[in-house]
Amino acid sequence: MTSEKRRPIIAGNWKMNTTPEEGAALAESVLNQSMQVPDLDMVVCPPFTGLHAVAERLTGSSVSLGAQDMHWESDGAYTGAISAKMLLTLGCRHVILGHSERRTIFGESDDHVNRKIHQALTTGLLPIVCVGESLDERESRRTEQVVTVQIRAALSGISEGQMEGLVLAYEPIWAIGTGRVATPEQANSVHHHIRSLVEAQFGAHVSSAIRIQYGGSVKPDNAHELLSQPDIDGALIGGASLEADSFIAIAQAAVS
Repeated sequence: MTSEKRRPIIAGNWKMNTTPEEGAALAESVLNQSMQVPDLDMVVCPPFTGLHAVAERLTGSSVSLGAQDMHWESDGAYTGAISAKMLLTLGCRHVILGHSERRTIFGESDDHVNRKIHQALTTGLLPIVCVGESLDERESRRTEQVVTVQIRAALSGISEGQMEGLVLAYEPIWAIGTGRVATPEQANSVHHHIRSLVEAQFGAHVSSAIRIQYGGSVKPDNAHELLSQPDIDGALIGGASLEADSFIAIAQAAVS
């Protein structure tokens, strides 16, 4: 990994939205406008049912395809689960792992997240690994403690070489889909803490290169202030990624 200026990465998490037809149309609109935003990486993450249709629109383009989750096993009797091999076959390059909605709604543990990360890296998928605290944890001043536990668990057993391409995403749970957003200073402080944890485990060479996204009600009107912070290298976007214009506006804020 190099310590040159980090290339921003903007990812859209469409969550449980869009039919395959709607997703294909949205992907095409994003793709048509993506030429306006050079010098950054752009990823869209449709629901599983839309991956094939979106992949057909993105093939050969600079916009990468990502999935919203995957199982830690390569195959087997796991009804409803999706494997890394399946995602790769559909053209996925990235996969979101450890999103707070997976942790809080579906009961995913730190161990589950770690096992998924290992499987993704082993098969060649690039994970976007999410961490973040609840409102109660923020108000009781346990943000750094919570994030430290999540980061250390997520990266347990990961080698320095495997960190190449891995993306971290700080998503305060209290700011996801609520309209509330961490101040730029609050967000950057946690990003800086995460970077220090990576440095302690892998050294300054890796920590200076790792990209850390911010997620949590990111919109065009607050994106520039957030993304201009020194330790924030992009955004993991929920609702605002469901419209191409707002998604591209946030991407433009990352390079302006």
